[in-house]
Amino acid sequence: MKNKTVLATCYAVNPYKGSEDGMGWHFVNQIARFQKVIAITRENNRPAIEQYMQEHPSSTYDQITFLYFDLPYWMRFWKKGGRGAMLYYWMWQKGVVGFIKRQKLLFDVVHNLNFHNDWTPTYLYQLHKPMVWGPIGHHPKIPAQYLKGYPFSFWLKDRITWLVKNLFWKGSFALKKAVRRADHILCMNQGVLHVLPLHDKSISVTPSVATEDFHDGTITPKNVFSVISIGRFVPLKGFDLTLQAFILFLQGCSEEERSKCHLTLVGSGPMKKYYETIIFNARVQNNVTIIPWMERKAVMNLYRESSLFLFPSHEGAGMVVAEALSFGLPVVCLDNEGPGAFITPDCGIAVPHGSYENTVQGLKNAIAELYKNPVKLQAMSVQARQHYEAHFTWESRGNQLQKIYDQVVCE
Repeated sequence: MKNKTVLATCYAVNPYKGSEDGMGWHFVNQIARFQKVIAITRENNRPAIEQYMQEHPSSTYDQITFLYFDLPYWMRFWKKGGRGAMLYYWMWQKGVVGFIKRQKLLFDVVHNLNFHNDWTPTYLYQLHKPMVWGPIGHHPKIPAQYLKGYPFSFWLKDRITWLVKNLFWKGSFALKKAVRRADHILCMNQGVLHVLPLHDKSISVTPSVATEDFHDGTITPKNVFSVISIGRFVPLKGFDLTLQAFILFLQGCSEEERSKCHLTLVGSGPMKKYYETIIFNARVQNNVTIIPWMERKAVMNLYRESSLFLFPSHEGAGMVVAEALSFGLPVVCLDNEGPGAFITPDCGIAVPHGSYENTVQGLKNAIAELYKNPVKLQAMSVQARQHYEAHFTWESRGNQLQKIYDQVVCE
């Protein structure tokens, strides 16, 4: 697709952040590698975007026009941080169509870029242009056994969310129309195919996550067995499994071995006190450290110093997995549609679902296997880096998008 313009709606864009915000920034820049892009995002993202572009000049920016849109204050005063984010996102998606029409913009393709979910409809089909949608993701409900130990309110919230999703999948005419009118749908994982009628659609199934390369690619053995896990301290991320598996692993180590094994958790969230209690009761304060959120470059240094990435998250995504692979860290996770689908047996170990106790035992066995076999750990580290280079660079995502745009315009 030469000399064309893509109009992309990107609810979250922040070049200084990771996760959803960072993905929005990188996707926009990847689109701009090949053609012009009009990127529409929220007004609160403007300061970070403009500051970053001033601090990091690039000729790519000549291809990008950022426009900023928000609903009137009286329609959003109730939104505070993550509270109400999905409801406001749905309202924003509806409102942005009118904003685009009022701007009288000229473009060839529309692309609903993020947030990633398969139950909130896009309304960009109302612009009557070739439409790309996604990556959209599917986050399954958390299996009940893995909410053991958490307050009942978390189980209730997860089940109510699941109920709402089912109502949209089965009863939303707007969602059905979005699926029908989309020219191509990018699916973050296989779960999307189980809930949306995509059997006759042009689709791609590929992880949305990717990451910048902060590593030189050199994989060297570590003197200390350092395990790291990063994310929000909420039940979805499975940090209780992380802790219980590492504690069980330590119990099988001698005092000398324990002195050379360490787990670092990086993050913050409502369950921090709960995790601190687990650490205190197991008396492993000397082997486990909790570090609050830190600057991205500092996090990259932690990856560089680590031996293994332990991430038994229940989500359908996980950008931190791509980051870990880029530093040559083998990944131990659950065998699910998220992190479990991002790795291969050559670069990680995916533990199957089971009872809570069996899952902890499986994760512990994976940690112990790599600890006791440094040759295998080193080989998997090399494969982790190669897996990243083949599948999780932003350039690979940009190349994929370009092929899709060419396809939908030619049709």
